Amino acid sequence: MTGPVTGPGPDASLPRCPWATSTPDYMAYHDEEWGRELRGDAALFERVSLEAFQSGLSWITILRKREAFRSAFAGFDPETVAGFADADVQRLLADAGIVRNRAKIEATVNNARAVLGLDGSFTELLWSFAPAADGRRAPRTPADVPATTAESKAMAKELKRRGFRFVGPTTAYALMQATGMVDDHLADCWVRKYRTQSVPTDT
Repeated sequence: MTGPVTGPGPDASLPRCPWATSTPDYMAYHDEEWGRELRGDAALFERVSLEAFQSGLSWITILRKREAFRSAFAGFDPETVAGFADADVQRLLADAGIVRNRAKIEATVNNARAVLGLDGSFTELLWSFAPAADGRRAPRTPADVPATTAESKAMAKELKRRGFRFVGPTTAYALMQATGMVDDHLADCWVRKYRTQSVPTDT
């Protein structure tokens, strides 16, 4: 694909990033969440966890199970998840609503404990790796969007140093894209154009 595409469904005439048009779930996620700034330790812990669960799977699988994940992991409250014991792991392994992968479940519990062990906020740590200004030219096609960057490699390295699991450079960059640390909406995507035109100017 060479650039934004349109349809199907509501607002079908709006040009979107190609990956967003295959299902209504993707379309809503693209239009309302992906690439929009997200802060807050619980919210970011959820995104880190879901990106880790997505490894090796399609994101639509995770997206459609997100409410089940939230229920299973106590709304991704780090303090609560950090207190999960072996019985909780067994409960999660029996929960058909989520991805029943022991290594990823145990990594999520481990990562919650790592969040609590930080000497500052999780939000501040993650956002410290966001480029001061996303100075890259807006990608025109999916081929222009990288899988990793120097910043995502640095984030993954630091998270690993602090005891986090299942957060490699590719996962870290997907997190950066999803939470607005970088803007990878294609140049002619309506979301990017709308946000650019909506930024207030100093008078």
